[in-house]
Amino acid sequence: MPEGHTLHRLAGELTAAFAGRRLALASPQGRFEAEAAALDGAVLEEAHAHGKHLFLELGAGRVVHVHLGLYGRFDVHAEVAQVPEPVGQVRLRLAAAGDGRPTAYADLRGATACTLLTAQQRDAVVARLGPDPLRPGTDPAPAWERVRRSRAPVAALLMDQSVLAGVGNVYRAEVLFRHRLDPYRTGASLTARRLDAVWDDLVALMTEGVRTGRIDTVRPEHTPEAMGRAPRVDDHGGEVYVYRRDGRPCLVCGTRVRKAELVQRTLFWCPRCQRPHTTRRVQ
Repeated sequence: MPEGHTLHRLAGELTAAFAGRRLALASPQGRFEAEAAALDGAVLEEAHAHGKHLFLELGAGRVVHVHLGLYGRFDVHAEVAQVPEPVGQVRLRLAAAGDGRPTAYADLRGATACTLLTAQQRDAVVARLGPDPLRPGTDPAPAWERVRRSRAPVAALLMDQSVLAGVGNVYRAEVLFRHRLDPYRTGASLTARRLDAVWDDLVALMTEGVRTGRIDTVRPEHTPEAMGRAPRVDDHGGEVYVYRRDGRPCLVCGTRVRKAELVQRTLFWCPRCQRPHTTRRVQ
């Protein structure tokens, strides 16, 4: 499932290609046909994201809400000679042309959700989500209050979108490694200072992910160039410490990286760098 940086990057691409333009909207697949017909000719004010949720603001309190889920894609073509015929199961197509700007289109396929909301309904979706590290000026305190009241493992809490929005399996594994945190350590055992350091790291890592379109979490001394090792080859891209590196030597200590199932997702960690923690409540 795409992580939060992917949705923020996508929101920027959609805004750059379509903001201020009158859109032709269609649903070639038919599952959003009535809504697309009602919205046809609307002007996009902006696209923005909160966590893994994307919102297209179309004026008059009308908002298209998209959640890509596991298999969704929203491909933006910002400058084309002409808009081609749709190929495959396109749930939603946006297109703009003939206004003095480059002809552009975007196709949504395979999304878990594509719905038309009111502004109030959009706000209700956002209210169910935790703080998003990629939204400037966001206060992480509500997230950390929930974490420090919980005896659930911190690795489970970081994946709970109602606690912290936008963090997925890759960032979860990597930020815990970078801070030498036992993934099974309880939220209640963590200090506010430790959690603030995790937040600051997520802000930096995910902001870089928006810029580059990939997830890189290794420090300069652990890059392939610095260590004389081969670059990582993986469909997710990026250089990481533990994610999908189970059975391989830790880049820091050489211990074999482990994996286990936790809240229906695969957790990766180094048992030496992230030593087990004896839970105790920190005052």
